[in-house]
Amino acid sequence: MFVRRSLLVLALALSVARCADQPTAVKAPAGPQFLKWTGTPQFTSQTRARRSGAMALVPPLSLEQYTVSFWAVRGESRSIRINYSSTIDNGNHPFLELTTTDPVFAPEIGEIAMGDSVLITITVDTSKIGVKFEPTGLQFGTASQLKIYYGGASGDLNGDGVANAEDASIEQQLLGLWYREYSDEEWAPVSASQSAEEKSFSYALPHFCEYAVALLEWAVQL
Repeated sequence: MFVRRSLLVLALALSVARCADQPTAVKAPAGPQFLKWTGTPQFTSQTRARRSGAMALVPPLSLEQYTVSFWAVRGESRSIRINYSSTIDNGNHPFLELTTTDPVFAPEIGEIAMGDSVLITITVDTSKIGVKFEPTGLQFGTASQLKIYYGGASGDLNGDGVANAEDASIEQQLLGLWYREYSDEEWAPVSASQSAEEKSFSYALPHFCEYAVALLEWAVQL
């Protein structure tokens, strides 16, 4: 499968890197291979707001067409959690956690004053383990905290029909969080913290765009 081939090529790249007379044998990463959902997921969401040091539970939000919106307030902690369930089991599992406190600038709105709010919309990608945050380009003074879980994808990352130690090695070495600003731009990796135990990535979010979990694919240059 492609991942097994990718690992072989990666090993080849390390070998070739030692040979000055073959600098073009391997090219840079070709791009991400996105993790797919297993089964048909169904999503629910819930938000929390911190006011005057106390946590107030906001009524649950419903995901319509895999999209959910809530108001973020500058100077006030607002959090949203999106869970999923699927036909694989009867459990309810986490997919996304986002906490905002300091939205400072929004396109077409401008500067956001302390105490003012901005409507945030989250769209879950049902074709891959990914999500889009809007308004695109919303900037934060203090970075928002994003945690995205990839347990909804099959653990069989190399496609050989079984999840085993080889898949765990691939997960540690090639799996990452990627982003792109707009749909016509290329994807690029971000420096996110991975928890293999939780099957999650955590990232300090400086601004809004599109994020997805993907494997890094290497390709041979012929």
